[in-house]
Amino acid sequence: MNFPIQAITLDLDDTLWPFAPIGARIDQVLFDWMLQHSPATAAMYPVAAMRELRERSFHDNPQLHHDLSALRRLTLREALERSGADLALLEPAYEAFYAARNQVEFYPDALDALARIAARVPVAALSNGNADLQRIGVAHHFSFQLGSREHGAAKPAASIFHAACDRLGVAPAQVLHVGDHAEMDVAGAIQAGLRGCWINREAHAWNHPSLQPDLQFDSLTGLADWLDANASAAHA
Repeated sequence: MNFPIQAITLDLDDTLWPFAPIGARIDQVLFDWMLQHSPATAAMYPVAAMRELRERSFHDNPQLHHDLSALRRLTLREALERSGADLALLEPAYEAFYAARNQVEFYPDALDALARIAARVPVAALSNGNADLQRIGVAHHFSFQLGSREHGAAKPAASIFHAACDRLGVAPAQVLHVGDHAEMDVAGAIQAGLRGCWINREAHAWNHPSLQPDLQFDSLTGLADWLDANASAAHA
């Protein structure tokens, strides 16, 4: 398929790097931190209990689903309060979490493909997560980073896609959104008037009832190759 693309918006978690190892590391880092700084909290909230508390906080606060940082702070505050700990530990605990959250292990193809893609067209990071591209060390590949927390709404809301297009100065129809999630990334983008590219690393079946991705690859390298092959269209 050949169509003009003037800019790309790119999901982060599970597109550039897998999130599961990060989540597991965060759980252990927070437990170890509590063990050192607030043993009573660690005793009351070992890894499984802290995970359960976080999931309950997410369930009970749908108004904050666009702001994972606020939800994490809520979880930490409740754990500290219930265990009788000093609330002055909240921000240091959050910083321990955030440092671990930004220790990512890229998919083998991702960094080289990202550099190739960014050399072709402007790329904006568009994420519901709270990764920090400066801390991770790849911000130089991106025109900007727009998160659901800063925007005030999460994908698949059309408004976050449109906000990114506005900042890029490119009409939605000429922006390709790239991500792993069929609904939040691909269907959300298409319904907002963008093109949608599905990075389907694990050969899942596409099951949206009415929409199809404009492009589908099993790695970011596939997209980089497509852009190279369609360079004239990409700059049309």
